[in-house]
Amino acid sequence: MTKTPPAAPPPSPSDTDLQLVERTVAGDQKAFELLVIKYRRRIERLIGRMVRDSDLVEDIAQETFIRAYRALAQFRGEAQFYTWLYRIAVNTAKKALVDMRRDPVVSESSLKGGDDDDETSGVENELTTSETPETVLAAKEIAATVNAAMEALPDELRQAVTLREIEGLSYEEIAEVMNCPIGTVRSRIFRAREAISAKVRPMLENQSGKRW
Repeated sequence: MTKTPPAAPPPSPSDTDLQLVERTVAGDQKAFELLVIKYRRRIERLIGRMVRDSDLVEDIAQETFIRAYRALAQFRGEAQFYTWLYRIAVNTAKKALVDMRRDPVVSESSLKGGDDDDETSGVENELTTSETPETVLAAKEIAATVNAAMEALPDELRQAVTLREIEGLSYEEIAEVMNCPIGTVRSRIFRAREAISAKVRPMLENQSGKRW
């Protein structure tokens, strides 16, 4: 009598991304669900900084995961999974924007964020270390200036600085996502920082001498 081989253990959140990918390719749908749960918010935030219409973010994110699922067998683990996924998200968002003939821009709502623990609120949180009415107001004004400066950046500069400063990707990972040399990534981030600094510097100079 042939014994039935034991069933594979269910996927665990502690599994590495590569293990979850391998499980998914082998037919374990639960493994892919864990990947979606793990990265959905980050993917939606990324897309939210590329499109003005917040109603489209969820649709583009869903399309991103569909494309990723279909291409999962091609993932070899040579890059980090989320870097690979981010690249699909960026390309999916760009395609959607081209199809709709819309320019990629940063929306005010996506920069403000809807959650208290959203990384996009980091600029404002870091500036309000002394909770006095003056410093809170100044911090909000500076944060708004930073957001406006980012919105005014060309698409490629905004993507690069967003992936670096908000998503925390390395230069190597950004180069993979944006499909360009690391030198180009460094140049784009430098130019983006310079453009943002030029807008913020006068406000900081006005605050010189005041203790934050």
